[in-house]
Amino acid sequence: MAGTILTVVEDLLFLSKIQQTAQLIGVIAKPADPTQGLEKISEEAPRAIILDLNHRSLPVLDVIRTLKAHPGTKTIPIVGFASHVQSDLIAAAREAGCDLVLARSAFTQKLPKLLKDFMGHAS
Repeated sequence: MAGTILTVVEDLLFLSKIQQTAQLIGVIAKPADPTQGLEKISEEAPRAIILDLNHRSLPVLDVIRTLKAHPGTKTIPIVGFASHVQSDLIAAAREAGCDLVLARSAFTQKLPKLLKDFMGHAS
């Protein structure tokens, strides 16, 4: 589904906020499970993947490394977010290959512009 942003977010309220923001600017933000297979993600050809670095059900750093190592997903931008006090996690996500890592508050503030940028819209 070209033109889609995949979201890997465990917090349903935050996921809803991302989806509502996306809908307001005409972007599809679709929940995804990176364990469903890299081939499926590659086939969907998302414009970006939004990843909650505090996801409790996933080894997020391994997910980032795997996505960046796979030929079909390595060019998909990954945006991660975490609490601003988690500097070790933020650094580890960058080292694992996360393209952009933001504090949760900054992510929320910049979300409309990020979505527009990924979709190629002028902001």
